[in-house]
Amino acid sequence: MYIAQHYLECLSQASYLIGDKETGRAVIVDPRRDISEYLDDAAANGLNIEGVINTHFHADFLSGHLELAARTGAWIGYGARAEAEFPIRKLHDHERISLGDVTLEILETPGHTPESISVLVYERSGDTVPYGVLTGDALFIGDVGRPDLLASIGVTADELGRMLYDTVQHKLMALPDQTRLFPAHGAGSACGKNLSAELQSTIGAQRLSNYACRPMSEREFVDIVTEGQPPAPKYFVYDAILNRKERELLQVDEHLKALSFTDVLARRDAGSVVVDARDPREFAAGHLAGSINIPADGRFAEQAGMLVEPGQEIIVIAPEGREEELVIRLARIGLDTAAGYLADAEEAFTQAPEQIVQAERLTFADLRAELDGAEPPLVVDVRNAGELANGRIEGSVNIPLAQLPGRMDEVPADRRIVVNCAGGARSSVAASLLRRAGRADVADLLGGYGAWAAAYAPAEA
Repeated sequence: MYIAQHYLECLSQASYLIGDKETGRAVIVDPRRDISEYLDDAAANGLNIEGVINTHFHADFLSGHLELAARTGAWIGYGARAEAEFPIRKLHDHERISLGDVTLEILETPGHTPESISVLVYERSGDTVPYGVLTGDALFIGDVGRPDLLASIGVTADELGRMLYDTVQHKLMALPDQTRLFPAHGAGSACGKNLSAELQSTIGAQRLSNYACRPMSEREFVDIVTEGQPPAPKYFVYDAILNRKERELLQVDEHLKALSFTDVLARRDAGSVVVDARDPREFAAGHLAGSINIPADGRFAEQAGMLVEPGQEIIVIAPEGREEELVIRLARIGLDTAAGYLADAEEAFTQAPEQIVQAERLTFADLRAELDGAEPPLVVDVRNAGELANGRIEGSVNIPLAQLPGRMDEVPADRRIVVNCAGGARSSVAASLLRRAGRADVADLLGGYGAWAAAYAPAEA
Protein backbone atom coordinates (compact mmCIF):
# COMPACT_ATOMS: atom_id res chain seq x y z
CA MET A 1 0.00 0.00 0.00
CA TYR A 2 1.08 3.56 -0.67
CA ILE A 3 -0.58 6.43 1.18
CA ALA A 4 0.62 10.03 1.15
CA GLN A 5 -0.79 13.11 2.82
CA HIS A 6 -0.38 16.34 0.85
CA TYR A 7 -0.81 19.20 3.32
CA LEU A 8 -1.29 22.84 2.36
CA GLU A 9 -0.31 25.09 5.26
CA CYS A 10 -1.93 28.33 4.08
CA LEU A 11 -5.38 26.71 3.88
CA SER A 12 -4.74 24.05 6.57
CA GLN A 13 -5.99 21.55 3.99
CA ALA A 14 -5.03 17.90 3.57
CA SER A 15 -5.51 15.69 0.53
CA TYR A 16 -4.44 12.10 0.06
CA LEU A 17 -3.03 9.76 -2.57
CA ILE A 18 -3.80 6.09 -1.88
CA GLY A 19 -2.62 3.28 -4.13
CA ASP A 20 -1.69 -0.35 -4.48
CA LYS A 21 1.89 -0.59 -5.72
CA GLU A 22 1.34 -4.14 -6.99
CA THR A 23 -1.45 -3.16 -9.38
CA GLY A 24 -0.50 0.50 -9.84
CA ARG A 25 -4.09 1.61 -9.21
CA ALA A 26 -4.71 4.70 -7.10
CA VAL A 27 -7.23 7.34 -6.05
CA ILE A 28 -6.93 10.90 -4.82
CA VAL A 29 -9.11 12.12 -1.95
CA ASP A 30 -10.06 15.81 -1.54
CA PRO A 31 -7.61 17.31 -4.09
CA ARG A 32 -6.91 20.98 -4.63
CA ARG A 33 -6.92 22.57 -8.13
CA ASP A 34 -3.19 22.71 -8.78
CA ILE A 35 -2.68 19.00 -9.35
CA SER A 36 0.96 18.65 -10.48
CA GLU A 37 2.08 17.51 -7.02
CA TYR A 38 -0.31 14.54 -7.15
CA LEU A 39 0.67 13.60 -10.67
CA ASP A 40 4.37 13.73 -9.79
CA ASP A 41 3.86 11.67 -6.63
CA ALA A 42 1.84 9.05 -8.49
CA ALA A 43 4.39 8.81 -11.31
CA ALA A 44 7.27 8.47 -8.87
CA ASN A 45 5.56 5.50 -7.24
CA GLY A 46 4.32 3.76 -10.38
CA LEU A 47 0.68 4.61 -9.74
CA ASN A 48 -2.12 5.48 -12.13
CA ILE A 49 -4.84 7.75 -10.74
CA GLU A 50 -8.14 6.18 -11.73
CA GLY A 51 -10.53 7.82 -9.27
CA VAL A 52 -11.08 11.09 -7.38
CA ILE A 53 -13.12 11.04 -4.19
CA ASN A 54 -14.42 14.19 -2.54
CA THR A 55 -15.62 13.60 1.00
CA HIS A 56 -18.17 16.41 0.52
CA PHE A 57 -18.77 19.64 -1.38
CA HIS A 58 -15.98 21.72 0.09
CA ALA A 59 -16.61 25.31 1.13
CA ASP A 60 -13.09 26.48 1.99
CA PHE A 61 -11.37 25.66 -1.29
CA LEU A 62 -12.16 24.74 -4.88
CA SER A 63 -11.58 21.04 -5.38
CA GLY A 64 -9.39 19.75 -8.22
CA HIS A 65 -11.65 16.90 -9.30
CA LEU A 66 -12.32 18.38 -12.74
CA GLU A 67 -8.64 19.11 -13.35
CA LEU A 68 -7.66 15.56 -12.37
CA ALA A 69 -10.42 13.98 -14.43
CA ALA A 70 -9.36 16.00 -17.47
CA ARG A 71 -5.70 14.96 -17.10
CA THR A 72 -6.14 11.30 -16.11
CA GLY A 73 -9.62 10.20 -17.18
CA ALA A 74 -10.42 9.40 -13.54
CA TRP A 75 -13.98 8.98 -12.33
CA ILE A 76 -15.26 11.49 -9.73
CA GLY A 77 -16.90 10.07 -6.63
CA TYR A 78 -19.14 11.67 -4.02
CA GLY A 79 -21.47 10.38 -1.33
CA ALA A 80 -24.79 8.98 -2.56
CA ARG A 81 -26.71 12.10 -1.47
CA ALA A 82 -24.62 14.40 -3.67
CA GLU A 83 -26.01 16.08 -6.80
CA ALA A 84 -23.67 17.83 -9.25
CA GLU A 85 -23.74 19.34 -12.73
CA PHE A 86 -20.96 17.01 -13.93
CA PRO A 87 -21.01 13.19 -14.09
CA ILE A 88 -20.28 11.60 -10.71
CA ARG A 89 -19.99 8.12 -9.32
CA LYS A 90 -22.31 7.91 -6.33
CA LEU A 91 -20.61 6.08 -3.50
CA HIS A 92 -22.91 4.23 -1.09
CA ASP A 93 -22.57 3.35 2.57
CA HIS A 94 -20.23 0.35 3.03
CA GLU A 95 -19.46 0.17 -0.70
CA ARG A 96 -15.99 -1.25 -1.28
CA ILE A 97 -13.53 -0.02 -3.90
CA SER A 98 -10.73 -2.43 -4.78
CA LEU A 99 -7.37 -1.08 -5.88
CA GLY A 100 -5.90 -4.59 -5.77
CA ASP A 101 -5.24 -5.97 -2.32
CA VAL A 102 -5.56 -2.42 -0.98
CA THR A 103 -9.27 -1.78 -0.43
CA LEU A 104 -11.34 1.29 0.39
CA GLU A 105 -14.73 1.26 2.11
CA ILE A 106 -17.18 4.16 2.05
CA LEU A 107 -18.79 5.23 5.30
CA GLU A 108 -21.63 7.75 5.17
CA THR A 109 -20.79 10.39 7.80
CA PRO A 110 -23.20 13.33 7.35
CA GLY A 111 -23.29 16.34 9.64
CA HIS A 112 -20.82 18.85 8.28
CA THR A 113 -22.87 18.51 5.09
CA PRO A 114 -25.63 16.01 4.26
CA GLU A 115 -23.57 14.20 1.60
CA SER A 116 -20.38 13.85 3.66
CA ILE A 117 -18.56 10.53 3.60
CA SER A 118 -15.44 9.09 5.21
CA VAL A 119 -13.12 6.57 3.56
CA LEU A 120 -11.87 3.49 5.42
CA VAL A 121 -8.52 2.21 4.13
CA TYR A 122 -7.62 -1.49 4.39
CA GLU A 123 -4.03 -2.48 3.67
CA ARG A 124 -5.22 -5.95 2.66
CA SER A 125 -8.66 -6.89 1.44
CA GLY A 126 -9.12 -9.51 4.16
CA ASP A 127 -8.25 -7.22 7.08
CA THR A 128 -10.94 -6.75 9.71
CA VAL A 129 -9.31 -3.69 11.30
CA PRO A 130 -8.88 -0.65 9.04
CA TYR A 131 -5.39 0.76 8.57
CA GLY A 132 -6.93 4.23 8.73
CA VAL A 133 -9.94 6.40 8.07
CA LEU A 134 -10.04 9.62 6.01
CA THR A 135 -12.73 11.59 7.80
CA GLY A 136 -13.01 14.68 5.58
CA ASP A 137 -14.60 17.42 7.69
CA ALA A 138 -16.58 15.06 9.93
CA LEU A 139 -13.89 14.47 12.55
CA PHE A 140 -10.72 16.46 13.05
CA ILE A 141 -7.87 16.02 15.51
CA GLY A 142 -9.18 17.80 18.59
CA ASP A 143 -12.46 18.88 17.01
CA VAL A 144 -15.34 18.01 14.67
CA GLY A 145 -16.63 19.67 11.53
CA ARG A 146 -18.91 22.61 12.12
CA PRO A 147 -22.59 22.06 11.18
CA ASP A 148 -23.44 25.74 10.83
CA LEU A 149 -21.86 26.67 7.48
CA LEU A 150 -24.36 27.87 4.90
CA ALA A 151 -23.27 25.22 2.42
CA SER A 152 -26.37 23.06 2.57
CA ILE A 153 -29.48 24.74 1.22
CA GLY A 154 -32.61 23.60 2.99
CA VAL A 155 -30.83 21.96 5.94
CA THR A 156 -30.54 23.75 9.27
CA ALA A 157 -27.53 23.78 11.58
CA ASP A 158 -29.59 21.90 14.16
CA GLU A 159 -30.48 19.16 11.69
CA LEU A 160 -26.86 18.85 10.58
CA GLY A 161 -25.73 18.88 14.20
CA ARG A 162 -27.95 15.90 14.97
CA MET A 163 -26.58 14.09 11.92
CA LEU A 164 -23.05 14.87 13.11
CA TYR A 165 -23.85 13.49 16.56
CA ASP A 166 -24.75 10.13 15.07
CA THR A 167 -21.71 10.24 12.78
CA VAL A 168 -19.19 10.96 15.53
CA GLN A 169 -20.70 9.18 18.50
CA HIS A 170 -22.08 6.08 16.80
CA LYS A 171 -20.15 5.55 13.56
CA LEU A 172 -16.63 6.91 13.93
CA MET A 173 -16.30 6.10 17.63
CA ALA A 174 -17.35 2.53 16.77
CA LEU A 175 -14.11 2.04 14.84
CA PRO A 176 -11.20 0.24 16.54
CA ASP A 177 -8.93 2.40 18.68
CA GLN A 178 -5.85 1.64 16.57
CA THR A 179 -7.46 2.98 13.37
CA ARG A 180 -5.35 5.89 12.16
CA LEU A 181 -7.20 9.16 11.68
CA PHE A 182 -6.46 11.29 8.61
CA PRO A 183 -8.58 14.51 8.60
CA ALA A 184 -9.08 17.02 5.78
CA HIS A 185 -7.99 20.03 7.88
CA GLY A 186 -5.64 21.11 10.64
CA ALA A 187 -5.08 24.10 12.92
CA GLY A 188 -6.10 27.45 11.49
CA SER A 189 -9.01 26.22 9.39
CA ALA A 190 -12.33 28.02 9.82
CA CYS A 191 -14.07 24.63 9.34
CA GLY A 192 -13.81 24.13 13.11
CA LYS A 193 -12.87 25.97 16.29
CA ASN A 194 -10.32 23.79 18.11
CA LEU A 195 -8.30 21.95 15.47
CA SER A 196 -4.94 20.51 16.46
CA ALA A 197 -1.67 21.23 14.67
CA GLU A 198 -1.10 17.46 14.49
CA LEU A 199 -1.72 15.96 11.07
CA GLN A 200 -2.42 12.36 12.09
CA SER A 201 -3.95 10.66 15.13
CA THR A 202 -5.94 7.55 16.02
CA ILE A 203 -9.55 6.90 16.90
CA GLY A 204 -8.44 5.83 20.37
CA ALA A 205 -6.54 9.05 20.98
CA GLN A 206 -9.53 11.12 19.93
CA ARG A 207 -11.83 9.08 22.12
CA LEU A 208 -9.72 10.19 25.08
CA SER A 209 -8.86 13.78 24.16
CA ASN A 210 -11.44 15.23 21.73
CA TYR A 211 -14.17 17.19 23.53
CA ALA A 212 -16.79 16.11 20.97
CA CYS A 213 -15.98 12.40 21.22
CA ARG A 214 -16.76 11.89 24.91
CA PRO A 215 -20.17 10.34 25.67
CA MET A 216 -22.95 12.92 25.84
CA SER A 217 -26.55 13.50 24.84
CA GLU A 218 -27.53 14.64 21.36
CA ARG A 219 -28.65 18.05 22.67
CA GLU A 220 -25.42 18.58 24.59
CA PHE A 221 -23.42 17.64 21.50
CA VAL A 222 -25.27 20.04 19.20
CA ASP A 223 -24.91 22.88 21.69
CA ILE A 224 -21.21 22.33 22.29
CA VAL A 225 -20.16 21.97 18.64
CA THR A 226 -22.09 25.04 17.46
CA GLU A 227 -20.91 27.33 20.29
CA GLY A 228 -18.02 29.72 19.65
CA GLN A 229 -17.42 28.97 15.98
CA PRO A 230 -15.31 31.62 14.19
CA PRO A 231 -17.00 33.68 11.47
CA ALA A 232 -16.84 31.89 8.13
CA PRO A 233 -15.12 33.78 5.30
CA LYS A 234 -17.72 35.00 2.84
CA TYR A 235 -16.24 32.98 -0.02
CA PHE A 236 -17.28 29.72 1.68
CA VAL A 237 -20.81 29.74 0.26
CA TYR A 238 -19.46 30.73 -3.17
CA ASP A 239 -17.05 27.79 -3.20
CA ALA A 240 -19.59 25.32 -1.85
CA ILE A 241 -21.88 26.17 -4.77
CA LEU A 242 -19.09 26.32 -7.36
CA ASN A 243 -17.83 22.88 -6.34
CA ARG A 244 -21.16 21.47 -7.55
CA LYS A 245 -20.85 23.10 -10.96
CA GLU A 246 -19.25 22.33 -14.30
CA ARG A 247 -16.70 25.13 -14.29
CA GLU A 248 -13.61 26.20 -16.24
CA LEU A 249 -10.36 24.40 -15.50
CA LEU A 250 -7.43 26.13 -13.84
CA GLN A 251 -5.53 28.29 -16.36
CA VAL A 252 -2.73 30.02 -14.47
CA ASP A 253 -0.95 31.53 -17.49
CA GLU A 254 -4.02 33.60 -18.41
CA HIS A 255 -3.61 35.55 -15.17
CA LEU A 256 0.17 35.98 -15.22
CA LYS A 257 0.36 39.16 -17.26
CA ALA A 258 2.84 41.89 -16.37
CA LEU A 259 0.92 45.17 -16.25
CA SER A 260 2.32 48.65 -16.64
CA PHE A 261 1.86 51.08 -13.79
CA THR A 262 -0.37 53.20 -16.01
CA ASP A 263 -2.59 50.17 -16.66
CA VAL A 264 -2.71 49.32 -12.97
CA LEU A 265 -3.81 52.87 -12.11
CA ALA A 266 -6.50 52.81 -14.78
CA ARG A 267 -7.83 49.45 -13.62
CA ARG A 268 -7.77 50.54 -9.97
CA ASP A 269 -9.71 53.69 -10.82
CA ALA A 270 -12.23 51.58 -12.75
CA GLY A 271 -12.92 49.42 -9.69
CA SER A 272 -10.30 46.66 -9.67
CA VAL A 273 -8.99 45.73 -6.23
CA VAL A 274 -5.23 45.97 -5.84
CA VAL A 275 -3.95 43.23 -3.52
CA ASP A 276 -0.50 44.09 -2.18
CA ALA A 277 1.00 40.87 -0.80
CA ARG A 278 4.21 42.37 0.60
CA ASP A 279 5.14 42.26 4.26
CA PRO A 280 3.18 44.80 6.37
CA ARG A 281 6.40 46.72 7.10
CA GLU A 282 7.10 47.20 3.39
CA PHE A 283 3.46 48.08 2.78
CA ALA A 284 3.55 50.67 5.56
CA ALA A 285 6.69 52.27 4.12
CA GLY A 286 4.96 52.99 0.81
CA HIS A 287 2.10 51.53 -1.21
CA LEU A 288 -0.34 52.41 -3.95
CA ALA A 289 -3.26 54.39 -2.55
CA GLY A 290 -6.38 52.27 -2.28
CA SER A 291 -4.60 48.93 -2.21
CA ILE A 292 -5.28 46.19 0.35
CA ASN A 293 -2.40 44.59 2.22
CA ILE A 294 -2.82 40.80 2.34
CA PRO A 295 0.64 39.40 3.16
CA ALA A 296 1.84 36.39 1.18
CA ASP A 297 3.47 34.92 4.27
CA GLY A 298 0.20 34.13 5.99
CA ARG A 299 -3.31 32.97 5.21
CA PHE A 300 -3.26 34.86 1.95
CA ALA A 301 -6.02 33.03 0.03
CA GLU A 302 -8.38 32.83 2.99
CA GLN A 303 -8.03 36.53 3.78
CA ALA A 304 -8.41 37.46 0.12
CA GLY A 305 -11.63 35.43 0.14
CA MET A 306 -12.84 37.42 3.12
CA LEU A 307 -12.28 40.79 1.48
CA VAL A 308 -12.55 40.41 -2.31
CA GLU A 309 -15.91 39.86 -3.94
CA PRO A 310 -16.01 36.83 -6.29
CA GLY A 311 -15.89 38.13 -9.85
CA GLN A 312 -14.10 41.35 -8.92
CA GLU A 313 -10.97 41.99 -10.99
CA ILE A 314 -7.74 41.65 -8.99
CA ILE A 315 -4.36 43.28 -9.55
CA VAL A 316 -1.52 41.56 -7.69
CA ILE A 317 1.51 43.30 -6.19
CA ALA A 318 3.72 40.42 -5.12
CA PRO A 319 7.01 39.97 -3.31
CA GLU A 320 9.72 39.42 -5.90
CA GLY A 321 9.32 36.20 -7.86
CA ARG A 322 6.07 35.13 -6.20
CA GLU A 323 3.50 36.28 -8.77
CA GLU A 324 2.63 32.78 -10.02
CA GLU A 325 2.36 31.43 -6.49
CA LEU A 326 -0.16 34.10 -5.53
CA VAL A 327 -2.27 33.66 -8.65
CA ILE A 328 -2.47 29.93 -7.87
CA ARG A 329 -3.36 30.60 -4.25
CA LEU A 330 -6.20 32.88 -5.35
CA ALA A 331 -7.40 30.25 -7.82
CA ARG A 332 -7.45 27.61 -5.08
CA ILE A 333 -10.47 29.38 -3.59
CA GLY A 334 -12.09 30.19 -6.93
CA LEU A 335 -10.81 33.75 -7.37
CA ASP A 336 -9.90 33.34 -11.04
CA THR A 337 -10.14 37.04 -11.83
CA ALA A 338 -6.54 38.24 -11.55
CA ALA A 339 -5.88 40.52 -14.52
CA GLY A 340 -2.14 40.43 -13.91
CA TYR A 341 0.55 41.85 -11.68
CA LEU A 342 2.68 44.94 -11.28
CA ALA A 343 6.13 43.71 -12.27
CA ASP A 344 8.46 45.93 -10.23
CA ALA A 345 6.54 47.81 -7.57
CA GLU A 346 9.44 49.83 -6.18
CA GLU A 347 10.51 51.10 -9.58
CA ALA A 348 6.91 51.72 -10.64
CA PHE A 349 6.14 53.69 -7.48
CA THR A 350 8.88 56.21 -8.33
CA GLN A 351 7.00 57.11 -11.52
CA ALA A 352 4.10 58.70 -9.67
CA PRO A 353 5.01 59.52 -6.07
CA GLU A 354 1.71 61.36 -5.67
CA GLN A 355 -0.04 57.95 -5.90
CA ILE A 356 2.04 56.46 -3.09
CA VAL A 357 1.03 56.70 0.55
CA GLN A 358 2.31 55.36 3.85
CA ALA A 359 0.46 53.44 6.55
CA GLU A 360 0.65 54.51 10.18
CA ARG A 361 1.57 51.84 12.73
CA LEU A 362 1.60 52.50 16.49
CA THR A 363 3.55 50.94 19.33
CA PHE A 364 1.68 49.91 22.46
CA ALA A 365 3.13 53.00 24.21
CA ASP A 366 1.84 55.26 21.43
CA LEU A 367 -1.63 53.77 21.75
CA ARG A 368 -1.58 54.07 25.55
CA ALA A 369 -0.78 57.75 25.25
CA GLU A 370 -3.56 58.31 22.71
CA LEU A 371 -6.12 56.48 24.84
CA ASP A 372 -5.18 58.65 27.80
CA GLY A 373 -5.48 61.81 25.69
CA ALA A 374 -8.34 64.26 25.29
CA GLU A 375 -9.68 62.64 22.09
CA PRO A 376 -8.99 58.90 22.32
CA PRO A 377 -9.29 56.82 19.14
CA LEU A 378 -11.77 54.04 18.59
CA VAL A 379 -9.94 50.71 18.89
CA VAL A 380 -11.27 48.05 16.53
CA ASP A 381 -10.24 44.52 17.52
CA VAL A 382 -10.39 42.21 14.48
CA ARG A 383 -9.67 38.96 16.32
CA ASN A 384 -12.29 36.23 16.39
CA ALA A 385 -14.63 36.24 19.38
CA GLY A 386 -12.99 33.17 20.92
CA GLU A 387 -9.64 34.98 21.10
CA LEU A 388 -11.08 37.64 23.40
CA ALA A 389 -10.90 35.20 26.31
CA ASN A 390 -7.21 36.10 26.47
CA GLY A 391 -8.15 39.72 27.20
CA ARG A 392 -8.82 42.85 25.23
CA ILE A 393 -7.94 46.53 25.15
CA GLU A 394 -10.37 48.51 27.28
CA GLY A 395 -13.12 50.17 25.25
CA SER A 396 -12.32 48.27 22.06
CA VAL A 397 -15.00 47.16 19.61
CA ASN A 398 -14.75 43.60 18.32
CA ILE A 399 -15.37 43.15 14.58
CA PRO A 400 -13.69 39.93 13.35
CA LEU A 401 -11.78 40.40 10.11
CA ALA A 402 -14.12 38.06 8.22
CA GLN A 403 -17.07 40.28 9.19
CA LEU A 404 -15.45 43.66 8.61
CA PRO A 405 -16.59 44.15 4.97
CA GLY A 406 -20.21 43.63 6.01
CA ARG A 407 -19.97 45.73 9.16
CA MET A 408 -18.14 48.73 7.73
CA ASP A 409 -20.99 51.05 8.77
CA GLU A 410 -20.08 50.39 12.41
CA VAL A 411 -16.72 52.11 11.92
CA PRO A 412 -17.15 55.91 11.96
CA ALA A 413 -15.59 57.91 9.15
CA ASP A 414 -15.08 61.04 11.27
CA ARG A 415 -13.02 59.55 14.10
CA ARG A 416 -9.46 58.26 14.44
CA ILE A 417 -9.34 54.45 14.28
CA VAL A 418 -6.68 52.10 15.64
CA VAL A 419 -6.92 48.45 14.64
CA ASN A 420 -5.50 45.57 16.64
CA CYS A 421 -5.35 41.80 16.20
CA ALA A 422 -3.32 39.17 18.07
CA GLY A 423 0.13 39.81 16.63
CA GLY A 424 -0.06 42.61 14.07
CA ALA A 425 -0.69 40.84 10.75
CA ARG A 426 -4.50 40.90 10.45
CA SER A 427 -4.54 44.48 11.73
CA SER A 428 -2.55 45.65 8.69
CA VAL A 429 -5.05 43.88 6.45
CA ALA A 430 -8.02 45.44 8.23
CA ALA A 431 -6.50 48.92 8.39
CA SER A 432 -5.81 48.90 4.66
CA LEU A 433 -9.40 47.84 3.97
CA LEU A 434 -10.72 50.66 6.15
CA ARG A 435 -8.59 53.21 4.32
CA ARG A 436 -9.82 51.88 0.97
CA ALA A 437 -13.39 52.32 2.27
CA GLY A 438 -12.80 56.00 3.03
CA ARG A 439 -11.66 56.02 6.66
CA ALA A 440 -8.91 58.60 6.40
CA ASP A 441 -7.33 58.44 9.87
CA VAL A 442 -6.45 54.79 10.51
CA ALA A 443 -3.47 53.20 12.24
CA ASP A 444 -2.79 49.66 13.41
CA LEU A 445 -1.03 48.30 16.49
CA LEU A 446 2.44 46.82 16.08
CA GLY A 447 2.65 43.45 17.83
CA GLY A 448 -1.12 43.36 18.34
CA TYR A 449 -2.78 42.48 21.62
CA GLY A 450 0.20 40.27 22.48
CA ALA A 451 2.46 43.30 22.75
CA TRP A 452 -0.21 45.30 24.59
CA ALA A 453 -0.84 42.52 27.12
CA ALA A 454 2.87 42.01 27.78
CA ALA A 455 3.17 45.69 28.67
CA TYR A 456 -0.09 46.42 30.43
CA ALA A 457 -2.19 43.34 31.26
CA PRO A 458 -0.27 42.45 34.46
CA ALA A 459 -0.79 45.97 35.80
CA GLU A 460 -4.49 45.89 34.88
CA ALA A 461 -5.17 42.44 36.38
